[in-house]
Amino acid sequence: MTIITRFAPSPTGQLHIGGARTALFNYLYSKNQKGKFLLRIENTDKERSKKEYEIQIVDSLKWLGINFDEKIIYQSDNIKEHKSVVDELLKKNLAYKCYCTNEELETKREEYKKKNINYLYDGKCRNLKEEKNIPFVLRFKVEKDKKILLRDGVQGDVEIDTNTIEDFVLIRSDGSPTYNLSASVDDHLMNVSHVIRGDDHKINAIKQILIFKYMNWKIPKYFHIPLIHSEDGKKLSKRDNASTTEDYKKIGILPIALRNYLLRLGWSYKDKEIFNNEESIKLFNLKNIGKSPSKLDFERIKSLNEYYIKNLDENILIENLNTYLDIYFKEIKKDDKDIIYKNISILKNK
Repeated sequence: MTIITRFAPSPTGQLHIGGARTALFNYLYSKNQKGKFLLRIENTDKERSKKEYEIQIVDSLKWLGINFDEKIIYQSDNIKEHKSVVDELLKKNLAYKCYCTNEELETKREEYKKKNINYLYDGKCRNLKEEKNIPFVLRFKVEKDKKILLRDGVQGDVEIDTNTIEDFVLIRSDGSPTYNLSASVDDHLMNVSHVIRGDDHKINAIKQILIFKYMNWKIPKYFHIPLIHSEDGKKLSKRDNASTTEDYKKIGILPIALRNYLLRLGWSYKDKEIFNNEESIKLFNLKNIGKSPSKLDFERIKSLNEYYIKNLDENILIENLNTYLDIYFKEIKKDDKDIIYKNISILKNK
């Protein structure tokens, strides 16, 4: 079996540091197993998706030395396949049209909220026979009174009672597919063998496993990595100053230093701290991923950066510096650059 992993970012913002680590883990595992690492751009959110973010994501991956195989896959190119799967589920009576309005659903949510009860869609339209000439969504018909097992390679086995999972939406009223439908179909079309991603996707994994089961597809192996927390122990968000790869580029962090730091953020190999690219591919495995959230340590990032500045081949260091100056200090004259390069052996130790 060929190992195929994927990184599937949405181009709705710059590459998050957590996303960069996820991409790195997917890349390293596929290369360690002599497999393929694919990039899928999940661009079905037309309002928020922007080409500039896609370019930034791709550039950041390349900057970190995370190179994907084959051409970029765009989720929007597969919408016909997403909808054809729902057509098949409808024919098998495994999906249905739901005519409940957003106002109706919101009213019920508020009623349940007042009672401190978590609201799940009650299946009002689940067994309707007649068609209505009004807007509708298409829902997945979750089989009740069953147990679904998520065999998570990081978190262990997780068993969920299907009575706790509502009949979730597959197609919105505007005809667009939802995330769980699109991700499931795309993973199947791409023959993805291992899904390695943040553990905030665990509930999505359960819904996606249901789709795979109902379609009689081979289910990928799932590995949900604990999230990265900020230095004060909170979930790292896009509002934090050091949340994107661009934040680190701007302050002069070398890509190899950031990559080395991300590799050790939630993964370990004995007591080894420094890994070159070849070592990281050779030694990486999924068994050594920790179960607890990792805390971002900016001082450690700076320490690694200092190590690489002092120990990198000077030609490589100059190449990195030149790229940095061209992007962020375009006004620096060539003569001034030459002075810096000539004195690099002295400057790097400071």
